[in-house]
Amino acid sequence: MIGRVLKSTGSWYAVAGNNAVQYACRVRGKLRLEEYKESNPVAVGDRVEFEATGTEGVITEILPRENHMLRQSVKKTGHASVLAANIDQVLLLATVKQPRTSLGFIDRVLVSAESFRIPQLIIFNKKDLLGADELVEVDELSNMYQKIGIPVLLISAAHDADVEIIQSHLLGKVTLVAGHSGVGKSTLLNRLLPQLNLATSAISGYSEKGTHTTTFAEMFPVNGNTFIIDTPGIKEWGLVDMEQQEISDYFPEMREVRLACKFGSRCLHLSEPKCAVLQAVESGTIAASRYHSYVSMVTGEDNRK
Repeated sequence: MIGRVLKSTGSWYAVAGNNAVQYACRVRGKLRLEEYKESNPVAVGDRVEFEATGTEGVITEILPRENHMLRQSVKKTGHASVLAANIDQVLLLATVKQPRTSLGFIDRVLVSAESFRIPQLIIFNKKDLLGADELVEVDELSNMYQKIGIPVLLISAAHDADVEIIQSHLLGKVTLVAGHSGVGKSTLLNRLLPQLNLATSAISGYSEKGTHTTTFAEMFPVNGNTFIIDTPGIKEWGLVDMEQQEISDYFPEMREVRLACKFGSRCLHLSEPKCAVLQAVESGTIAASRYHSYVSMVTGEDNRK
């Protein structure tokens, strides 16, 4: 039988069969013994073949993926953690206050999505907490990201009108929702799907960081062809299987000018002479913060949070 993985706990998988029945499945041992470099070879969103007995089953094959979102595994060195597979768009929920989402983290998520040509949407939450200076900052960030083709919204998950706007961006798509703990993912999902009743938590006064309320990734059906994938709050995002030379391919503003570099595809855009990317940064065509994120990725600096 063919089905789609809705939830993964690491040992059991909730799989929706093509007969609209949900099964609790395990993975056939052979799959786990194969040479996977992923800490979780079966991910939410995967289409799988499985053998069912009653309401339980055994996953026997993972069908080819259209795409997936990867980050470095925090538990297994040299392994990747697959957040989800077969995604139509990534919704990155961020905040500039309580807690603050770093631009380095935002850019790493965007690069990971862009590497599979998955469209991205940035949503800044908690607008009701922002003062005049912070609203100006969000406006500047919105202009920067929209300039490179990424839609940006400023919302409060507590406002009905804002929730309705987000709903219009989700229709007919499989959307992965990612972000730091505390940015309001569970609150937003509860507004979009009240029947979920997901747990929410307050921000720690000591660290101004959120605490984890989601333990495992899970896909929720909104209607027949609209799905939302909730992910655990992510503290840091490490890139996986990217060569230095290819990272600029996943910055749209760099992709447009990098071929004009003196050294072409061999240019890392760090200190090379007649580098078109460096010239674009100096002229302001490429934002300095985006370039700093790029440098951290190429050099391996710790700018994941």
